[in-house]
Amino acid sequence: MASLTYFYPVIATLAAYLIGSLSFAVLVSRAMGLNDPRTYGSKNPGATNVLRSGSKAAAVVTLLLDALKGWLPVVLVKWYGKPYGLEDGTVAMVGLAAFLGHLFPVFFRFAGGKGVATALGVLVATSAVLGLASGVTWLLIAYFFRYSSLASLVAAVFAPVYYIFGDGVAWYMDERILFSTGVMSLLLIWRHAENISRLVKGTESRLGQKKH
Repeated sequence: MASLTYFYPVIATLAAYLIGSLSFAVLVSRAMGLNDPRTYGSKNPGATNVLRSGSKAAAVVTLLLDALKGWLPVVLVKWYGKPYGLEDGTVAMVGLAAFLGHLFPVFFRFAGGKGVATALGVLVATSAVLGLASGVTWLLIAYFFRYSSLASLVAAVFAPVYYIFGDGVAWYMDERILFSTGVMSLLLIWRHAENISRLVKGTESRLGQKKH
């Protein structure tokens, strides 16, 4: 039995990746009779692009489910993992795995979304301070500038900083969680490369703008 403890982190990480691989933008759109979000707008399978379909309900459901799939694996490890030797190192691993599942979903030929909602779900589950600070940052930038992509980029840049000066000062800082948070931030910026280009050119779509 003791030897199995070495496999528990691997099993948890694999399960998190598979959960993250569920592309709810596609699944919710199919269930609600909407066009595939990969065929219009930014062609990104995410809540913001689903909103361009004109269905706010579908976008909200997608947002919540995408966040949930990032939140769930992390909280399960935090709540029930200790007897199996799953602690902060595994928390970092499963959070990153769920995020990578969204970006590169095995069920959808590894073509996924940008991962903003899923990353937020991971951050909320990892630390309430980190999740709240990142979420409020997104909301403020989105409200004042009306660009979802800009809000995501700013939140991504500040997420590791919030972890350092939030948990790192108020409680303690785990380098493995800081590393996974930093990797997610870099990947979020990378996935927004085209958005950055459009922001610079002034051609980026604003929140609430109808699909073309």
